[in-house]
Amino acid sequence: MMSKADFVTRLPVLLRSDPARVVIRPYTPAADPKGFDQGDRPRAQRIADRVLALDEAELREELRRLLTDFSGRHRDVESVFLRRFQEVNGLIICKCEVSRDRAILIGAYFSNEYSYEAAALFNPSIVPHPDQSGVAADAIRFVLSLRAVGEGHVSSVAFRTGVCGANGVVAIDPSSPRPVVLQMENMPGDGTSEPGVRIICDGSHDLSEIVLFPMTPSQRNGIEDLRLVRFVDDDGSATYLGTYTAFNGQAIRQELLRTTDFRTFELKALHGDATSSKGMALFPRRIDGQYAILGRQDNENILFLTSDDLYDWNGGVKTVSPRWPWEFVQIGNCGSPIEIDEGWLLITHGVGSVRNYCIGACLLDRNDPSKLLARVTQPLLRSDAEEREGYVPNVAYSCGAMVHNRVLVLPYAVADSFTTFATVPLDQLLAAMA
Repeated sequence: MMSKADFVTRLPVLLRSDPARVVIRPYTPAADPKGFDQGDRPRAQRIADRVLALDEAELREELRRLLTDFSGRHRDVESVFLRRFQEVNGLIICKCEVSRDRAILIGAYFSNEYSYEAAALFNPSIVPHPDQSGVAADAIRFVLSLRAVGEGHVSSVAFRTGVCGANGVVAIDPSSPRPVVLQMENMPGDGTSEPGVRIICDGSHDLSEIVLFPMTPSQRNGIEDLRLVRFVDDDGSATYLGTYTAFNGQAIRQELLRTTDFRTFELKALHGDATSSKGMALFPRRIDGQYAILGRQDNENILFLTSDDLYDWNGGVKTVSPRWPWEFVQIGNCGSPIEIDEGWLLITHGVGSVRNYCIGACLLDRNDPSKLLARVTQPLLRSDAEEREGYVPNVAYSCGAMVHNRVLVLPYAVADSFTTFATVPLDQLLAAMA
């Protein structure tokens, strides 16, 4: 069992990866190797030409086999392949006019099935669900985001929903077996920054059907560690924002997810000298009229930053530094700060010897969050000999918690492999700080 403070309660909730959860995503064949190119007939065109050359009997038989194999695994799979044909027709292959059946088959040859959580399901964050209808007055429905890792160590964002009762008991809703295929469209640029993308999930029935897999060059090797927050602006309007790390295989950068309903998502890069590192987390409201964020730009300390522009971040003030042996290597946030009566509660991660990741907490001043008021002297959670093995051993980590009825509800990952929950009475947590 993972070591924990006496006042921390581990819940019997486990979310593990499932290789059966698959999504259809675009496939584009690689270009011909040097010396093997065929001029005006690149590899993608040759694939399409082979489908175009099938006679009607061959076409019907291959289409029957295709739909028999995949209709039970995906919702409205014919529309998925038709949409993919429309994406490649005239762009990746020469423009052609074909029957609906032939278009479906061509679209299938430029698609692939991806098991997006085959390896791990970890690094969760949690926010109140935008729809609280039908929930008991003393309970709260929540949205849980998770980092799902599949083939090639590529990370995507998955979602689950659940309810936390007044007594701190967490129940996760059953997940749908069939994720939906997303529609992506480019957002217009404003002339000052890189344009983003809009992802539309109108066909989804519940959030567990939505998976945000890499769609842009900057995300090619992963969308990592989404830190969700319910942001309330000065006019009372609420938006769900989430910073995450985009990885293209060589470089990382911070990007921002924005949604109001978890059906349509906007993804756009942050810019400024503070955004080429991992682990930035937004405050849930403005501070003195400015947006505020925490980061670890120096790879060692937690910095506090403010900006007039949600997408532009520079500078920073050192706010929390390594103090105890379990955080001597570095310290960072485990998600957005949580506003409580006493100030800003920040869940942290500390890295100690043998790169052992522990979860801690500290309290920041409400009016000036660059001031550290108190911090725990011992970890809330740490790996031990009985529960330390996994995709990355010796790790306890979270990307966001919430407070409900003066109880901290903390989803966290073990060994970068699976996700579980703990609850912590707020008064006891604060009493453990010095």
